[in-house]
Amino acid sequence: MSERKAVPDFELPATGNQRFRLSAFKGHPCILYFYPKDSTPGCTVEGEQFRDLHDAFRKAGWSVFGISRDSLASHEKFKQKYAFPFELLSDAEEKACAIFGVIRMKNMYGKQVRGIERSTFAIDRDGRIAREWRGVKVPGHAAEVLAFVQSA
Repeated sequence: MSERKAVPDFELPATGNQRFRLSAFKGHPCILYFYPKDSTPGCTVEGEQFRDLHDAFRKAGWSVFGISRDSLASHEKFKQKYAFPFELLSDAEEKACAIFGVIRMKNMYGKQVRGIERSTFAIDRDGRIAREWRGVKVPGHAAEVLAFVQSA
């Protein structure tokens, strides 16, 4: 198995009037899932799947966080509307996006746009990437991530 890559520390504003700092999770594994935009169909379904499996993630000892470039105000509405039991992190300045390399040129309605490539990262208790999923397709993804953490 290849060396697990350490993730540089970063801090982002989070819903619930909180700040997320990766180093605060040393000793506690977490899932960071990057998604393109609040309240869009695919992102809503993905959030709902992580929501519906949230108790199983917690039981396995893992925290879940969603990250996009949307504002905290947008995140608060999205989180409340769909009753997400986890915090959403606002990466408007693309700090975490740069660390994880998730910004890509994508085709949208025939135009090239810069956006987040749907990606998920399992960060182990030592702050290293235990597993990554890039170019994620939403159906069944949260269940696949859960299966990984339950076997980790």
